[in-house]
Amino acid sequence: MKVLQLCNKPPYPAKDGGCIAIKNISLGLLSNRVKLKILTMETEKHPFLKDEFPSDFIKRTKIESIFIDTKLNVIDAFSALVTSDSYNISRFFSSDFNSKLKSILINNEYDIVHLESLFLTPYIDTIRRNSKSKIILRSHNLEHLIWERLANLEKNKAKKIYLKHLAKKLKQYEKSVLNDVDAIATISSEDQNRYVELQCNVPIETISFALKINQYPPTYYDITKNKLKLFHIGSMDWMPNIEAINWFVNDIFPQLNNKDITLNIAGKNMPKHLLNLNLKNFKANKEVKSAIEYMSKFDVMIVPLLSGSGMRIKIIEAMALGKTVITTSVGLEGIDAKNGKEVLVADSEEMFISQINFLSQNPEKNRMISENARCFIEKHHNSEIINKHLLDLYNKAQ
Repeated sequence: MKVLQLCNKPPYPAKDGGCIAIKNISLGLLSNRVKLKILTMETEKHPFLKDEFPSDFIKRTKIESIFIDTKLNVIDAFSALVTSDSYNISRFFSSDFNSKLKSILINNEYDIVHLESLFLTPYIDTIRRNSKSKIILRSHNLEHLIWERLANLEKNKAKKIYLKHLAKKLKQYEKSVLNDVDAIATISSEDQNRYVELQCNVPIETISFALKINQYPPTYYDITKNKLKLFHIGSMDWMPNIEAINWFVNDIFPQLNNKDITLNIAGKNMPKHLLNLNLKNFKANKEVKSAIEYMSKFDVMIVPLLSGSGMRIKIIEAMALGKTVITTSVGLEGIDAKNGKEVLVADSEEMFISQINFLSQNPEKNRMISENARCFIEKHHNSEIINKHLLDLYNKAQ
């Protein structure tokens, strides 16, 4: 089988959840003897750094990149307010990328063109005109849902109106394009149900996030310790993450008032106000070299998400490392782990404080949840099983 994978960001360096998810799809296809070609966008936020790629990966995928300027343009954003365009989507259309894609399709035949996210759907017409390939959309989340939730939480009236407008345009676009592909691979069953509600008529399957479990050596909670090391890691240029950490740092962590509980956070583009924050038992770090090494040093992951959509890849990775995770119902979406068994759920300040104190006072329970978390990932996010599900969807679409 020959597959052309179109990406909205390079798979390497795998510094955020989106890059990791894309990379794992690529590696899964290669491991199943798929003849894979990759064309990726690169942006100021996600540059194409060739030295970060394994040489064998470049050789086997013949990966090429095209730079796209996705920075906010005030004039274009304002124009989108009075047109039917979704500015979130139109920023990812590039004539250079389109020309390169057209050239690749004219000179090669593919069974499948795999689109990594909604941001590649503006190129569907080019694919249809220049190939007979079936088009598979890999949906990492429902984009409009992220902005709806951000709008609902926004207190500034003017900003709230604008966010609602963006969400409305995105929803209209998602609904209009979902039946233009031949099949959809959602990352969670919740998202699959939402696509059905949007009147999706093409084959749709839940293809969850997969990882190679042997790359995540577990470091379970040590019940002999008296201290509890909380942590968070995530890209801090993503609005839901900023909103979540500001809430936790400002309103929740100071209430713990326990010298034996510390909090470390890390992430790309860490805001200055967090780096300079003078808060007892708290430390903010910039982007770390290895997320796995960073997470392995701590005990409990905090993911206080109030908005967002899809699956939180860092939660899956932390659970694979044998870490107890405390998150919200939003943060747990797409992950079928059970509250109190494999994870802990907290949807309010009071619940976060209660869950953290519970773990601090019950080290055996902490250890039990961390071990259950690892077992859950071994069973439900094994790359060998999930990669086969994706190939089955490819075959179903043909």
